[in-house]
Amino acid sequence: MDIDLEKFFDRVNHDKLMGEVAKRVKDRRLLTLIRSFLQAGVLDHDALHETVEGTPQGGPLSPLLANLLLDELDRELEKRGHRFVRYADDCNIYVRSLRAGLRVLASISRYLSRKLKLKVNEAKSAVGRPWERKFLGFSFTRRGFKLCVSEAAEKRFKAKIREITGRTRGRSIWQVARELREYLLGWKGYFGLSEVSSRFKELDSWIRRRLRCYHWKQWGRWGYKELRKRGVSRQLAWNTAKSAHGPWRLSRSPALAFALTGQYFDRLDVPRLYIKRSPRPNRLGT
Repeated sequence: MDIDLEKFFDRVNHDKLMGEVAKRVKDRRLLTLIRSFLQAGVLDHDALHETVEGTPQGGPLSPLLANLLLDELDRELEKRGHRFVRYADDCNIYVRSLRAGLRVLASISRYLSRKLKLKVNEAKSAVGRPWERKFLGFSFTRRGFKLCVSEAAEKRFKAKIREITGRTRGRSIWQVARELREYLLGWKGYFGLSEVSSRFKELDSWIRRRLRCYHWKQWGRWGYKELRKRGVSRQLAWNTAKSAHGPWRLSRSPALAFALTGQYFDRLDVPRLYIKRSPRPNRLGT
């Protein structure tokens, strides 16, 4: 059961929130400071609008305040014996059947409305199989129930890679490799929890094909000379340079695979998402 709270950070009730904060904080000066933070107002085109509910989106204190308020939801779910995971206003509850999920969704919606003054977004909340839903960019495989990167997160990843490796950017391959490194290290650091490593291997192959395509586009009329310089035979280099196919098609050609190997991109310091793990040694240490 996937729960999404409608405009959570915009509609948090200040009195309810401050009541939860006051249970843990006794310093009146700090309580006054937090309420001032909540009621500071929003500046929109030089006009200051009063804030009577909600917390500032992007503010460093907002996620902490969200957890203080929704901690009550966690305790309620624990009391009911549910298995769940929550991060800020995103929450998944795991049940045994569709019927149970619909019943729990209706029950939790009533609880949130009555107790915490929050509204569940009915359009985005739903009950479904784990592999049909996503949570913080992750999902599950249909077979084996393994943690994997969701389709939506992978689409965003590919869109960013296409942006970095766009063939009309006019940047050197070293600049492109540096941008890729920054993005890939951050992405892998987050999605490295995925248990489906074979998909990472496919993405690695796709990224290197994008880079070969970028190279070929930059070489332009000098493609034949660049291939020969990298050890491609005269006949193969000539056939590739005179081919009527476009850069994307040629990025899978034998000539470019030979000239621009995976080790070449390793030397450019482009990280690999998939790293083959060495087998564990046996009892003899081999």
